[in-house]
Amino acid sequence: MAKSFLFGILFLLFFNLASAQVQNEVIPPYHIKTVCFVQNNQNAIPIFELGSGFQFQFDDLFGNEANYYYEIIHCDYNWNPSNIQKNEYLQGFDNQRIQNYTNSFNTLQIYSHYNLSLPNQFTQQLRLSGNYILKILNDDKEVVFSRKFMLYENNATVPIQVKRARNVSVIEQKHNLDFAIKSSTINFQNPLKNIKVSLIQNGDFNTEIKNIQPQYTIGNDLIYKYDTETQFWAGNEFLYFENKDIRIASNNIARVDSSTDIYNCLLYTNNARANFPYTLYQDINGNFVVKNSNASNNEVEADYAWIYFSLSAPTFRLNKDIYVCGMFNNYSLSPEYKMDYNEKKGIYEKAILIKQGFTNYKYVIADSKGNIDNENAIDGNFYQTENEYTILTYYKENTGRYDRIIGKGTANSLNIIN
Repeated sequence: MAKSFLFGILFLLFFNLASAQVQNEVIPPYHIKTVCFVQNNQNAIPIFELGSGFQFQFDDLFGNEANYYYEIIHCDYNWNPSNIQKNEYLQGFDNQRIQNYTNSFNTLQIYSHYNLSLPNQFTQQLRLSGNYILKILNDDKEVVFSRKFMLYENNATVPIQVKRARNVSVIEQKHNLDFAIKSSTINFQNPLKNIKVSLIQNGDFNTEIKNIQPQYTIGNDLIYKYDTETQFWAGNEFLYFENKDIRIASNNIARVDSSTDIYNCLLYTNNARANFPYTLYQDINGNFVVKNSNASNNEVEADYAWIYFSLSAPTFRLNKDIYVCGMFNNYSLSPEYKMDYNEKKGIYEKAILIKQGFTNYKYVIADSKGNIDNENAIDGNFYQTENEYTILTYYKENTGRYDRIIGKGTANSLNIIN
């Protein structure tokens, strides 16, 4: 009896420890803004080729030149820390202070801008492909926030074809991804067990599709031609606003108020587009560009403004919440981005502090547990929508110790076929 009780306690402790190890992203606190990965001077979805360089940037609105440190954790396919020692996946050291930071210049909202380059003089190289978590720590070595990024090898090709859905009921609303995995350098061992994939739409990991096995093989080629398992709700084109000149009301900004400490930009009220015909909007698939048209260094001379979003969705009756999302906030479903219903005006409203420039955004429905309802999307789902798709191929050999990412494929739904 005592032995079984002890065994039960040990099992629960082991289970809780294993469960606690999953590395979920820690949402930044209110004063941390404009968190982004940058490559070739552009905001990037955090998927980089192994051996290439990139930067991780963010602003601290306290503007007091606080000390921040970084830690890099290698993870498996399911975002559990891998069993690889740090000196095997990292040449050099982490847990170093971020030394490249600059205070804002000539802005109403003060902030300190931090720029972490990888690799750098301390972290000379990330040696292995796979999933990584980048943790930002304070002086007490507490995690302030964290972000995922992935490094891939070029040992496999992933040709993708975006098609309309095979199901007649959603043929107007979904995109289906047909793809294959091919390699001339790797002879796949037990692909049903050792190959895993990740399907991503517009860099949004909230809607990621995982755990899809190859449908069949032709020689060493793995073929995925599913009807439902690899389908995404197509959504609608992203909305946008532009305030590169923060004092001027233009490009979906109805009015600019300068009576407070920083500028307030009131956007035109958006109407829910689900019941309207599809209309082409030129977007950048959820991304954003920091830009001050009157400055030479946008990283520290671009200012912040309160952006007032408003949405008219009179037919929205679900017992769920509406969020404002995009790459500007990592598609976060935190309370900071949840809209409030103004009963007097009959619209949903939210004010969000955003760095000036060009910003894509969309309205997302989710329940209290963060489950997104794409089927009943505020702006509808249209197969004509232009989306960018990325597929990552993970491979762990029979004797392998970690999940490599051996290839990446991309496709755009502009080339959709029936």
